[in-house]
Amino acid sequence: MTKNISASVHSRLLKQARTSGRPLNDYLQYYAIERFLYRLSQSPYCDDFILKGALAFQLWGGPLHRSTRDIDLLGSMSNGVNNLVSITQEICSLSVVEDGMSFPPENVQGTLIKEDADYEGVRLEFFGYLGKARIKMQIDVGFSDQVFPNPVRTEYPTLLSYPAPKLKNYPQESVIAEKFQAMIYLGEINSRMKDFYDIWFLATHFDFEGSLLQTAIIQTFRHRKTEIPSNPIHVFSEEFAEKKILQWIAFLERNGTENTPYELSVITQKINVFLSPIIETIAQESQCTLQWENQGWKK
Repeated sequence: MTKNISASVHSRLLKQARTSGRPLNDYLQYYAIERFLYRLSQSPYCDDFILKGALAFQLWGGPLHRSTRDIDLLGSMSNGVNNLVSITQEICSLSVVEDGMSFPPENVQGTLIKEDADYEGVRLEFFGYLGKARIKMQIDVGFSDQVFPNPVRTEYPTLLSYPAPKLKNYPQESVIAEKFQAMIYLGEINSRMKDFYDIWFLATHFDFEGSLLQTAIIQTFRHRKTEIPSNPIHVFSEEFAEKKILQWIAFLERNGTENTPYELSVITQKINVFLSPIIETIAQESQCTLQWENQGWKK
């Protein structure tokens, strides 16, 4: 039965890939990620993880706006490598509705990832199988970040008609705050063009309450021991955009993002309009009462 289901799933994913013009491997990867997330959502550890990173945008009804090969999670348990390996193996072994995928638990390996002195995480690597197709899986689990407002459980969109994962998703305000902090912290050496894209994407597709965004920024910068900058902000300047234009174009071409300006200055100007009033309010030590609606601030 599993063999027949795997063949059927493979055929349907191939049809979707041909229709969209995207590589079949992308669809195999998305499907494997989706089905692992479903297993996670059915496990006793469902409430111990919050989905973040590129996959979080899927939960907000966004497109597959950035190619991704891994799963980013925020964990609230012991950050020991062996503990995370054991949890992942248990999730891989979970019995669920037949969806053609298998994740042999003996494949799971874990390593410590350390971006800097303050933030440690665990990387988990293993393989998923759809019939004879072998799909590399990678999960990066971070710890201790401040999340505001509280995450909400959301249904993850599925490629086919199998049960959908329901997981806690990172709040948009915290996503923006963390990416903004990374921009300020890295400054001129910043090569993370995805952060500029993601804030621009959120600002052009969603509305925000200024007070919530203000609190998220204050808490994130305080937790990461970074000083909140004052206006004008260098990373939103024409000079910065000119220096980074080649990196920006390479990012767009590599990720296949559609309907996105090729001029980085257009992106940084939009982000500046979006964040500068919040930064000004913080500098004045007052409460932001503005609402971001239809790509502009309103009282």
